[in-house]
Amino acid sequence: MSFASLLPRKTSRGRVGVFGIGLHAYWAQFPGLKERLERRQRDVETRLADFGVDVVSASLVDTAPAAAEAGQLFAASDLDLLVCYVGTYATSSQVLPVAQRAKLPVLVLNLQPVKALDYEHTDTGEWLANCCACCVPEIANAFTRARVRFRVVSGSLDDDPAAWKQVEEWCRAARVARALRSSRIGFLGHTYPGMLDMYSDFTMVTAQTGAHIEVLEMCDLRACVEAVTEAELSRVLDLTRATFTLQDCPPADLEWAARVAAGLDRLTEQFALDGLTYYYRGLDGNEYERLGAGLILGNSLLTARGIPASGEGDLKTCLAMMILDRLDAGGSYTEFYAMDFVEQFVLMGHDGPGHLALSDRRPVLRGLGLYHGKRGCGVSVEFSVQRGPVTLLGVTQTAEGNLKMLCAEGESLPGPILRIGNTNSRLKFAYGPAEFINRWCEEGPTHHCALGVGHVRGALAKVSELLGIPLAVIG
Repeated sequence: MSFASLLPRKTSRGRVGVFGIGLHAYWAQFPGLKERLERRQRDVETRLADFGVDVVSASLVDTAPAAAEAGQLFAASDLDLLVCYVGTYATSSQVLPVAQRAKLPVLVLNLQPVKALDYEHTDTGEWLANCCACCVPEIANAFTRARVRFRVVSGSLDDDPAAWKQVEEWCRAARVARALRSSRIGFLGHTYPGMLDMYSDFTMVTAQTGAHIEVLEMCDLRACVEAVTEAELSRVLDLTRATFTLQDCPPADLEWAARVAAGLDRLTEQFALDGLTYYYRGLDGNEYERLGAGLILGNSLLTARGIPASGEGDLKTCLAMMILDRLDAGGSYTEFYAMDFVEQFVLMGHDGPGHLALSDRRPVLRGLGLYHGKRGCGVSVEFSVQRGPVTLLGVTQTAEGNLKMLCAEGESLPGPILRIGNTNSRLKFAYGPAEFINRWCEEGPTHHCALGVGHVRGALAKVSELLGIPLAVIG
């Protein structure tokens, strides 16, 4: 299955304000210095844009009044992050007003143009063109005393993969922050009864992430499904057959799942949804039971398109799925299945929607005569996450009513999985299965989490800082 064969993805770009700094007194003393610094700043801005953010530039700030003007520009620009490019020495009075007016975290780039000075042949002007480290401690002091959130990335301007990886992770974090802050997440139905860990305070979620929760009725979904045209149904059926290996799928069940999937497309368009959390039982084979049982295919397709869909009414895991998706790591709905003490891994997966782009091979769409613990029957998605590095991300709620993230990096292993119409993967972590679950549970998680590919703990730490949501790392 090629991810490119799926429907177009919903993506996000961050929005970053950039200003360079230097001391106005230098320009007349050292002709050409300002122009050199401005060229370098333009190169930095181009590189930031390549990391998936839109850049708002205040150019080179060299006086305190210019800093105030830059701060006003940024305050009116709806930004996610400020980047201060330190070209040469500047006083902290040229920097603090920018951050105070913009009211955003600041990433200070202390990136020296050369690996080392040519000590025998460097005059004062050339030194000033490379002395970015000189004022960074002063800026850090001013920010600390003014309670401005900031981080410094130090290294070389050109050939320094480690430093630029940090910068890229900050840009990716800015994309996540914007995605959450501007998102509309549908809540369809209700939370699975009795799952106390998953009950969510919608106001708390909006207050801490900016996400809007759109409460939906099953009537909304029913109307969308009833409006599906034969052309829309045919399109979903063709996409399904091109994406999945079909096993034991009765034609009527497959057609119903495809019709509900087409209805979900209408629902997400009608309410401009960026994510969906859902669960509904229904009764005795009635219409709403059939709708609830037919959601897995469509929500897996939505998740692959960048519209994460979490089952059982788990809103917090929908947030986790969106965070990983916007970090280009996927984000598949997951829980603990079993511990393997022979090969020392944890089996993890879930019935319901999975992120199809993470599958290591063509996923299976399997017909099930029974959904365990749920009403109805139909088709379900089965695959294992591709081999290699993975990251778990959970979003939970503390006793004080605050959101909290927890993550762990591990590896997806080859080997047989359960053939029960569920996603399930063999995951190995820094600790053995027993100790890993013990440590994970010490952080008060929900029993669901999001599973993504790659190791993205560094980017998640930066998302944590931008959102002001603490992150616990296991391992």
